[in-house]
Amino acid sequence: MDSHRMRLGELEAEVSAAGAELRTLRHRGTDLLWDGGPLWPRRAPLLFPIVGGLKADTLQHGGRDFPLPKHGFARDRTFAWSGRTPASCALELAEDADTLAAYPFAFRLRVGYRLEAGALHTELALTNPGEVPLPASLGGHPAFRWPLAPGLPKATHRVVFAEDEPDPIRRLDARGLLAPDPRPTPVRGRILDLHEGLFADDALILDRVRSRSLRFEARGGPALEVAWEGFPHLGLWAKPEPGPSFLCLEPWQGFASPADWDGEFTTKPGLVTLAPGETRSWRYTLKPE
Repeated sequence: MDSHRMRLGELEAEVSAAGAELRTLRHRGTDLLWDGGPLWPRRAPLLFPIVGGLKADTLQHGGRDFPLPKHGFARDRTFAWSGRTPASCALELAEDADTLAAYPFAFRLRVGYRLEAGALHTELALTNPGEVPLPASLGGHPAFRWPLAPGLPKATHRVVFAEDEPDPIRRLDARGLLAPDPRPTPVRGRILDLHEGLFADDALILDRVRSRSLRFEARGGPALEVAWEGFPHLGLWAKPEPGPSFLCLEPWQGFASPADWDGEFTTKPGLVTLAPGETRSWRYTLKPE
């Protein structure tokens, strides 16, 4: 595998050119990231140029249909290295004939990883090199071990948000599209107590999240802080399992197509649109505690 290992103090990480994916994150020798086992083969895929799915996995633009799978294609593409140091790396992806057949826009996506001050910092920078506006969504999909350390009961874990989160959440329908009816939030004040039943209906989607950071913690045990900049939405997802599994904490720009929306891609809710020549950046940080 074409990958790059980084280390700084008690924190280690490995990034692969395949999907520019974070493959390992270790703190004091303890693995925090999901291992890509049979329950779910990925670890921390990057989502681009969409988050979630489109109706019938089809992007409509300019009177034409383009096949675009759930979460887009970046996670299945090989990125080019643009820099590597003992504690950082950067990778890039640009349009080619294959991407244009699914997403008819020119783009440059740069992904940077950096270990600093006991944390892993990730930056996604999107540039529009074309002559027309660039509509896109993007996000992270890191999966963390649940429980955070061997032997800990899963039921002792919770998510603590930086702010109260009283707003309703969204769910997906049977087609993987954003259901039209908001649901009451399971967050009580700042606290989301974790249990498998939370994810029986797939992801929790906070499309009006107020916080810009959270802690995934085992009461009386280890914790992981996740902080983000620029991302207005947040997804939480797990596969319900009675045994050890994972919890995904996902900063997003965008979400699945609303079930009652089907039209020209440039009008899809949740997108950002970059003018020709514009660059925009989003960041998130993972800090073990």
